Amino acid sequence: MLKSQNPQKQPLIVLVGPTGVGKTALSLGIGQQFSAEIISMDSMQIYKYMDIGTAKASAEERAIVPHHLVDFVDPRSDYNTNTFVIDTQRVAQDIADRGNIPMLVGGTGLYLQALLFGLIDIPEIPAAIRENIQHRIDVEGNAVLHEELAAIDPESALRVHINDTQRLIRGLEIHAATGITWSAFLQSQQPPDSAFNPILIGLRRERDELYERINRRVEQMLDEGLLGEVKGLLARGYGPELGSMQSIGYRHMVEFCLGHWSWDEAVRLLKRDTRRYAKRQMTWFRDKGITWFHPDDRSGVEGFVKAAIAHLK
Repeated sequence: MLKSQNPQKQPLIVLVGPTGVGKTALSLGIGQQFSAEIISMDSMQIYKYMDIGTAKASAEERAIVPHHLVDFVDPRSDYNTNTFVIDTQRVAQDIADRGNIPMLVGGTGLYLQALLFGLIDIPEIPAAIRENIQHRIDVEGNAVLHEELAAIDPESALRVHINDTQRLIRGLEIHAATGITWSAFLQSQQPPDSAFNPILIGLRRERDELYERINRRVEQMLDEGLLGEVKGLLARGYGPELGSMQSIGYRHMVEFCLGHWSWDEAVRLLKRDTRRYAKRQMTWFRDKGITWFHPDDRSGVEGFVKAAIAHLK
């Protein structure tokens, strides 16, 4: 996980929660209060040219509190969990060396899992297995293979969207190559020795409140020009087959651009899939030792962080 040359444990603030819950606003306040710098823990905000659909912090917000691991990967590039952990190790140490506190903010559960419990020690997957699964997806479609994943690994199927081809292949190839499910590998991980002491904070709202915020957020993204952003990506040569372009929001606009869905259908499915994603995120965050707050309870969060930091001294 995160290593440090300082023998004394250093605080690492970790702020998680589902999409649309209100992490950005609260993280800026915490960052200012505790001289923290934000490390994005979002598997989509890493990509260049993908701003509206990923709800990146604005330039003005990034000027308030420094942000890292945002807007630095080409959408054609593969960026996996191992790379994220390595990058986070480096950035967190740089922040700590400057006398500031690193603060992870995001909702990508797989990244959190790797940071807290270490990387998964999975044997190398034979190319023939991966190519066979890719061929089956091309021929049979994602839905058939997602049902297959649900039969062998229900837990992984719950957190992998039917259109997330990259992770769908990952879940199936791990089982095909090892006979062990992806979720079993995750559960077998041992917490790594770390010089950073995580202060785990989660934000949550009542379901109806969260879902209403998600619906409004989708409308806001559309008003801000999500469709134009996707058309610009397609014009740059970033095709629908890319993993980055298959993510929530982008694939919905692509389907509209290709004439496969009407505008009303694309918007309806975008809202529905975003709500479902939020539900899967909360599943990821279970049993991680997280202390939960309502996003409006800034004083409660700050008091919790202050007490946790004092305990480390």
